Amino acid sequence: MNKPLMAKATAVWLVDNTTLSFKQIADFCGMHELEVQGIADGDVAAGVKGFDPVASNQLDESEIARGQKDPTYTLKLKHNPAAEGEELRRGPRYTPLSKRQDRPAAILWLVKFHPELADAQISRLVGTTKPTISAIRDRSHWNISNITPIDPVALGLCRQSELDAAVQKAAKSKPEVMSDDERRKLVSTESSLAMPDEPRLPSSIAGLENFSLTRDETRPPRDLDADSFFNLPEADDEDEDDEK
Repeated sequence: MNKPLMAKATAVWLVDNTTLSFKQIADFCGMHELEVQGIADGDVAAGVKGFDPVASNQLDESEIARGQKDPTYTLKLKHNPAAEGEELRRGPRYTPLSKRQDRPAAILWLVKFHPELADAQISRLVGTTKPTISAIRDRSHWNISNITPIDPVALGLCRQSELDAAVQKAAKSKPEVMSDDERRKLVSTESSLAMPDEPRLPSSIAGLENFSLTRDETRPPRDLDADSFFNLPEADDEDEDDEK
């Protein structure tokens, strides 16, 4: 067992009661660093009560003290003989009853922002069935008009690391020729945030950056003043008599 019991509640306690870095807490709890930052900002695990790993005999106070002094130190979990072989058990993802109503919102978010994900990947991330995913894809779900897309990580249905791994796996099956927007969607969250912003010209004025205001640059400039614009040439008196 390489992560504590009630990992998310433990991360909440460490964020509230220690000065450990987000990376240290993420490595100890088996979470993503951005997910821990979301806990600190109040966007993730809202309402989750912190679980003290020291009181539950999963972590020594000396480990916390050492980690607070050295940001590069990795916290070590106490060995629990009763937990040996626990990770070998595999089964369907369990979703608490209080969060099952959030599944459609998470599915719609994944379908909208990561269309490259297969139904099987979405099913593993959210813990739902393929018929439900298909109904949301073709918008035949009975409550589709009331569903708002929400990030499944923010809902607590999956971890950021799991979502990044699924997106990277789906990216391998995509063609090599992709637009910049598609390429940004297929990289991990950390890589996407690290990318520099690319300034772009609006399509309506693209190609006009080298446009010159003068129509004919070889033509010598004219000396223009206000009188040349407003003073028209006077008609000859003879022409006026002819007209009469």
